[in-house]
Amino acid sequence: MAVQGVWSGTISFSLVAIPVRLVTALSPGRISFHLLHKNDNAPLARKMYCPRDEAVVPREEIVRGYEIGPDRHLPITDEELESVSPERSRTIEIIEFIDLKEVDPLYYGRPYYLVPLKGGEKAYRLLAEVMRRTNKAGLAKFVLAEREHLVAVTFRGEALALNTLHYAEEILPDQDYAPKPAAARTGERGRMLRTIERMMTGFDPGKYADVRRKQLVELLARTVKERTPVEAPALHEEEGEAPLDLVAALEESMRSMKESP
Repeated sequence: MAVQGVWSGTISFSLVAIPVRLVTALSPGRISFHLLHKNDNAPLARKMYCPRDEAVVPREEIVRGYEIGPDRHLPITDEELESVSPERSRTIEIIEFIDLKEVDPLYYGRPYYLVPLKGGEKAYRLLAEVMRRTNKAGLAKFVLAEREHLVAVTFRGEALALNTLHYAEEILPDQDYAPKPAAARTGERGRMLRTIERMMTGFDPGKYADVRRKQLVELLARTVKERTPVEAPALHEEEGEAPLDLVAALEESMRSMKESP
């Protein structure tokens, strides 16, 4: 399946520069629904509504405000936000290498793949091989969607991957949630340990599946055969794009799920 790139540039460290394209490592697995007007099946649009004026507010009259107290906000202009936005970067510059086992899974954010561009294949393969043999990851910072991210450049098989990482200040302290220490009764610790040991196994993510998504796809597949899809009233005539074959799309989704491990 062709995946659209979300960023392109280079991985850089020391005198090495590898041209790459960043693509998401997650499939769009979530099934979403549009909200329709029950009377005429027209798709509903979200509007910014001012309850004080009892009116919809046009875009040009909307400003941002940071809440500093109940019903008290500090207005911030687009220009002020722009002044603290990082400059866009075309380089993922690795600043240091670390051992992967040192990264607490709590810090991992969104996963991506790094795809080599023309001319960077050899260096790409070499970097992936060395990182795999040493179990190392490269720490870097780069700007994506107007935010500077801390990222870990890792490996997955023969490919290079990238995970966004949460900053330390984003992680809530665990002592806020752990109960106070209490003395364990005789034998309790041993029973707990034996129970865990009996349940130990290797991690196989292929054993698990999103059951609700599968049931939703099956529900839609049944429904589209039993019920005529509704059409929204035409607002204006458009040319070009052909109508979506809903049955074919659902059959393809079902086929993909059956082929998945």
